[in-house]
Amino acid sequence: MFSVVESRRLYHQVADQMRSLIDRGVFPDGSRLPAERELAELLAVSRPTVREALIVLEVEGRVQIRMGSGVYIISQKPAAAEPVAMDELEGPFELLRARAIVECAIAEEAARVVRPDQIAVLDNILSRMEVSLEDRPMALALDRDFHIAVAAIIDNGTLNRFVGSIHDLRMTPYFEKLASYFENPATWRAAMEEHRAIRDAIAAGSPVGARAAMRAHLDQSQLRLSESFEEEPTDGVIPAAWRHAGGQ
Repeated sequence: MFSVVESRRLYHQVADQMRSLIDRGVFPDGSRLPAERELAELLAVSRPTVREALIVLEVEGRVQIRMGSGVYIISQKPAAAEPVAMDELEGPFELLRARAIVECAIAEEAARVVRPDQIAVLDNILSRMEVSLEDRPMALALDRDFHIAVAAIIDNGTLNRFVGSIHDLRMTPYFEKLASYFENPATWRAAMEEHRAIRDAIAAGSPVGARAAMRAHLDQSQLRLSESFEEEPTDGVIPAAWRHAGGQ
């Protein structure tokens, strides 16, 4: 049965419904799933939620995502395919929303109390990041270092741990798979320049500017993750069986 999903972390339920439909043969092996926008309309969820669910299914080995083409059912499922144990794991857009609430306030306060030696720490991280844009693991580690260094300016251990733990979630297989589609040297360069804007506003002692720069960075991060897996426009076809399932 196919039903509109309603819950926190909708992408878990979206993945469950897609998994069930694949197992029932509504989508044959090797077939292409409907376009993201059509899936989103049928499920009454956002396209980013659909995208998060598709990443779950790819990590499980149920589908293959082909950038610029679409999402295809894998012809042969793994011998012991099991759902990814992610029931308590937030999706990337949920994390970005949380970061926007907390890290924007951190940047604002940092601009009020920053010392020259703390700006020097940010400068060192940015210099290292500039020569690491082709090295994703290093760029990711330096991105984490930058945000923790901003939090460290206000000398609050709880906030340091919070920011560190949020960034550590990006090391899971799910986030690694997601990042493999949307992170590249160009996106890391864009992130680095956004970091520079945060650094400059903090160094200038501008709380308003620092909050705005951090918000702009996190908004751009969300936009980078919001790109479609498929080319636009696309003509996804929804199987009749799925349309009937949606009406039950």
